[in-house]
Amino acid sequence: MAVELGAARLLAPYFSSSQIVWTIIIGTIMIAMAGGNYWGGRQADHNPDPAILYRNIIIAALWIAAIPLVGKYIILAITGLLILAVDTNLLICAAFAACMIIFVFPLFLLGTVTPSLAKYTVRSLADSGKIVGTLGACNTIGSIIGTFLPTFVTIPAVGTAVSFLVFSGVLLCIGIMYFIAERKQKMLVRLSLLLFLISSVLGHRDSFAFWENNITYEGESMYNYLQVRDTPDQTILSTNVMFGIQSVKMKQSDLTGMYYDYALAGPVMNDAAGKDRPSMLILGMGAGTYASQCRKYFPKMNIEGVEIDQKITDLAHTYFDLDPAIPVTTYDGRAYLYASRKKYDIIMVDAYQDITLPFQMSSREFFRLVKEHLKDGGVMAVNMNMQTYTQGNINEYLQDTIASEFSHVYTVDVPNTSNRELFATENGHLLTQFPAAASALPDPELRAFMLKIVPHMTAYTGGNHVLTDDKAPVELLGMKTIDALIQNEIGPYRKQFEQEGFSGLLK
Repeated sequence: MAVELGAARLLAPYFSSSQIVWTIIIGTIMIAMAGGNYWGGRQADHNPDPAILYRNIIIAALWIAAIPLVGKYIILAITGLLILAVDTNLLICAAFAACMIIFVFPLFLLGTVTPSLAKYTVRSLADSGKIVGTLGACNTIGSIIGTFLPTFVTIPAVGTAVSFLVFSGVLLCIGIMYFIAERKQKMLVRLSLLLFLISSVLGHRDSFAFWENNITYEGESMYNYLQVRDTPDQTILSTNVMFGIQSVKMKQSDLTGMYYDYALAGPVMNDAAGKDRPSMLILGMGAGTYASQCRKYFPKMNIEGVEIDQKITDLAHTYFDLDPAIPVTTYDGRAYLYASRKKYDIIMVDAYQDITLPFQMSSREFFRLVKEHLKDGGVMAVNMNMQTYTQGNINEYLQDTIASEFSHVYTVDVPNTSNRELFATENGHLLTQFPAAASALPDPELRAFMLKIVPHMTAYTGGNHVLTDDKAPVELLGMKTIDALIQNEIGPYRKQFEQEGFSGLLK
């Protein structure tokens, strides 16, 4: 169980932590354990020597200890090869291949433990039920410990790499203690200790994004892989090493050139600059890029944020200069709305977790809840990532779902990105008032930018693609869209490879 949870954290920075990835991890590990159970039982019947079991445990322990050292390189090598060979479901295929190569063998060996122990401990049919039941109970208790310790203790405290080393060390000690007690296999004991030491020293030296040379901070929380990068122009927070920017702080300008700027159209449409104390709630605060912009351009605004990951909030104050006067509640966005009775002029929904959208914040019921927390004439702004123009894409589902609850929906695309901003309201006059509100903005840079957006704001008429709490396949829709985005990006490289091979690709 500890290895399974570690597998999820190892893969998440590259493939996301979606339900699809979890399914792949659980499925491959169950395949490995089933094979190990079958083979272990046959092996124990054929040669009931406990030394075989303990040797298998040592080999599994050393393999697990090596995962932090080589796992990330295997993942990227597999992904690089499949990019050139696979047209659809790239991330699914890459995640499955990575799991098969990295995790199946050691867990196959660990799967031999229970049938082997049953063979060694059952002496007669009279007590077989009691012994097998006791083994099953111990197995379950071990699974409970292996489930709770990584999630709540080791991964938040020391990270994924050290967590692998901790639990592989436990396995290694079990195997070594047997051979020490039996006074045999001294060379195996020495070699295994040496290999474990090498893995321990080298296994957590490289970053998940080891090709980057400007990483200021890298760490993990209960929910995310976290990386802060510093460039001459920006400080960037990412929760995935290959896709996207979660938050950004600009060093030369208050406008970012990204979707945060376009989302400022929400308070402009609501005429926040002309109100005495307008109020805003941000669901998915991140490191506070949007909140900091709103604080600058609408200084009278009362801003509140909700962020499920406390470590992201800590990074917001440490690296992104988030105003400490802006309250941030550590909570799930939807659960917060259920618990709160306050209403707001603007609610910003920016709920993407790495490259996935939590299904509970994509359904019709969720957007109905948001609407109930808006004041009369209030505006909901939604950041929609993974923009494509294929029919039935995830953004079409989100737009139709929102349009099923709000009378007026408007969208604007963010050039040169995969983002689209959506604005929903019950006030049909907000779009017509938008040019006048933009013209009245006191900040010249923001005023010019908002007026530039005006002709690109498009009214949206809803369709039949409605997500509900009961049926919201956002992971499958998201992966389908990511496939389209990846194929669009790597098309020229694949063509080069087909024409000139690896030499042309490297050139």
